[in-house]
Amino acid sequence: MQIGNYTLQNNLILAPMAGISDRPFRELCKKQGAGLAVSEMVASNPALRYHKRTLLKADHTGESGIRSVQILGTDPQQMAEAARFNAERGAHIIDINMGCPAKKVCSVAAGSALLRDEVLVKKILDAVVNAVNIPVTLKMRTGWDIENRNAIEIAKIAEQTGITALTIHGRTRACKFNGQAEYETIKAVKSSINIPVIANGDIDSVEKAIFVLKNTGADAIMIGRAAQGNPWLFSQINYFLETGKRLEKPTQITIQNTLLAHLEQLYSFYGNITGVRIARKHIGWYFNHIDTISQDTKNKVNQAQCPTEQIMQVNLAFNF
Repeated sequence: MQIGNYTLQNNLILAPMAGISDRPFRELCKKQGAGLAVSEMVASNPALRYHKRTLLKADHTGESGIRSVQILGTDPQQMAEAARFNAERGAHIIDINMGCPAKKVCSVAAGSALLRDEVLVKKILDAVVNAVNIPVTLKMRTGWDIENRNAIEIAKIAEQTGITALTIHGRTRACKFNGQAEYETIKAVKSSINIPVIANGDIDSVEKAIFVLKNTGADAIMIGRAAQGNPWLFSQINYFLETGKRLEKPTQITIQNTLLAHLEQLYSFYGNITGVRIARKHIGWYFNHIDTISQDTKNKVNQAQCPTEQIMQVNLAFNF
């Protein structure tokens, strides 16, 4: 898988997820086999550029592999400036968000709301591509709503402006995350352009990964929600693609050790107080893969207020 002048180790990519795809999670998924991990979206608003949370989102200190930063906004000049800023901070690839369906994003005409305005899409893509000397990619949906699927038109604009790879989530903005992702539009886009296409949406198993790759002709797949608490999905898919055989599911002790290492990274990255708070959702996702952990035990873990207590409760949950 090639993006500009960068060659990915494989064609499996971790999706940019707000509040989730931070540096600790990106590193974890890379270790488990993701060929690329895209940062959570970073606002292009210059007033937020030096905000602590914004800087953390694009913090690459010690990060391995290729670094891709996703930027969000509606103003071409601000998006161009955001691209330059993140390139100077160490980004190898800039990804443009035109796929987020969140109400707070679309209410300001950003994210997937941009798909309604093809003229503005071109202005933004032109501005960002011309602002940096590194590859620029685009993440989008199939259209604004089911009656207005314009993915092919947007894809052609992207290719013409110099976008080096295109990720398509198989839903419209109106669909949010409801229903099932459809892949026919992704297939149609792939056959209409010559740049790499990355398929995204509901890829939650080895079987689904193989199905999507085969039926869309996509060059790669992007995995989002299914990796939460389950970073081993990348290694399982990779192993099957390479050998045609299935990799055994992680043991309970492997899950426990991986979770504990993840927690330590969160505490180090965010600090103890914020780290404990952010860790709660991740712990919950890991626990979803352990049938023996009761709701009462989960509640006790969520009530922990400091790293020592949180780790103790996690260990007790696994040894219950």
